Amino acid sequence: MAKGFRIQASTGIHRGDRDYQQDQVNLLSHARHKGCLLAVLADGMGGRSGGRKASDQVMMTAKQLFDRFDPDTDDPVSLLKRIVEEAHIVIKLTAVSAEQEPHSTIAAFIVMPSGESHWAHAGDSRIYHFHQGKLVKRTLDHSYVQSLINQGELTEQQALDHPHANILMGCLGTENDPPVDLHMVPKLEAGDTLLACSDGLWHYFSPEELASTVAMLTPREACEFLIQKARTRARGAGDNLSLVIVKFDPIL
Repeated sequence: MAKGFRIQASTGIHRGDRDYQQDQVNLLSHARHKGCLLAVLADGMGGRSGGRKASDQVMMTAKQLFDRFDPDTDDPVSLLKRIVEEAHIVIKLTAVSAEQEPHSTIAAFIVMPSGESHWAHAGDSRIYHFHQGKLVKRTLDHSYVQSLINQGELTEQQALDHPHANILMGCLGTENDPPVDLHMVPKLEAGDTLLACSDGLWHYFSPEELASTVAMLTPREACEFLIQKARTRARGAGDNLSLVIVKFDPIL
């Protein structure tokens, strides 16, 4: 990993006001290469067990492929694509033997020992990149309301309360191959923070609120604060929520 910063990280997950937990999140540190991390988050859909089966498959696929990944010789973009493609296939196979129709989003990012980072996402789980309390980049959802925003028919704020805000244009486990958006951060720097979260969390915060929270608090404190605040703002109608925060602090 590049000199000049140290990594702090944490994950958080809560059932919200739902009967079942269908979100899953994991942060994996490479067993053989210091400074190589994989964060992966999945928001499962498809009934009580269907959604959980789908998000479980994302986690298992990600871990199996990351265990075999060699950052010295393997391509991180290919790794992320394989995670999405193979999890999608397994979820579809699961649906064949189940009454449910399991689907899942995915938001995953890898941090390489060189300091570069690669992202992949499908659905409406998001990845944010902040620097010194300011938003640098976030993923755009594969959702109906995002398509309206792109066309200039809705604002970000209006989309939050739109009656069709939960309609996805693509995710894992559907009949069609999932859309996969990729992004690269050439070099992470001290003061950077990467955040991945499900819609059960980001729905309740502006990017500015998220940026200031992760800047002021440690990753663990930020996870706890954001979950608590999202629960309060949901007023008894909150979805499952999950997040992972990886913070690159300067070495003082």
